[in-house]
Amino acid sequence: EIVAEALFVASEQSIMRNLVRNYTIAGGGKSVEVPIYANVSAAAVSEASDLSNTAINPTSVTITASEVGIMTTLTDLARNSASRNVAGDIGRLFGEAIARKIDADLSALFTGFSTEKGPGAGNEIVVQDLFEAAAELRTNNAPGPYYGVFHPKQIFNVKKTLTNTFVGRDTELSNEAMRSGFVGNIAGIQIFESSNISVDGSDDSIGGVFSQDALALAMMQDLKIESQRDASLRADELVATAVFGVSEIHDSYGVKITADTLAA
Repeated sequence: EIVAEALFVASEQSIMRNLVRNYTIAGGGKSVEVPIYANVSAAAVSEASDLSNTAINPTSVTITASEVGIMTTLTDLARNSASRNVAGDIGRLFGEAIARKIDADLSALFTGFSTEKGPGAGNEIVVQDLFEAAAELRTNNAPGPYYGVFHPKQIFNVKKTLTNTFVGRDTELSNEAMRSGFVGNIAGIQIFESSNISVDGSDDSIGGVFSQDALALAMMQDLKIESQRDASLRADELVATAVFGVSEIHDSYGVKITADTLAA
């Protein structure tokens, strides 16, 4: 019961995991090497002319996994006196904690993107910033689809703009923003909100617009929960662990957007 509950919540709560490249570390070792091939160009040639040689020298990114975990002690008295399934509740908490850690580690990589667009610290994001970010990715030949992940208060001004009286409330985006709070697809970017994006001491945060090939998650061991009996304590130790690594693959396939989070 603990494992089933925890795995379900981990899958549902992690936004970033489904938006980046996923690799599995198997067969020994705790790292995976991802080769990266640069773009090559074809050129016109004259009849009966020999082609010149094009060197193909891929670079690589190594993603090394490390452990994350959480542990608690569930006493027999607490288990037996509770009206709920305490073990199931603990599994839910553990699943959410591991999922938030994965999201936080991946979104922290936004700072490594080589290009920055947007209003900057202390200012609110506008729709134009998203169009500029999409144009940058297309200029860099970043493959789609494109995703945007922002702190909820960072993207608030965009939703407010889409639903105010000046742009009208009869557009598809405006209606969806008012019904569910989900912004939707703007400039070819699927917009997501995540409170796992950190906010600095000046109430600014760094969101990202990126291609799936910009970032990677290498999973060596997915969420695992184990219990160990401590008879003298009359309790069970419940331990949740995961082993994974994250890395930036193509920094030109992502755009970081720094903006204020006090708008809402």
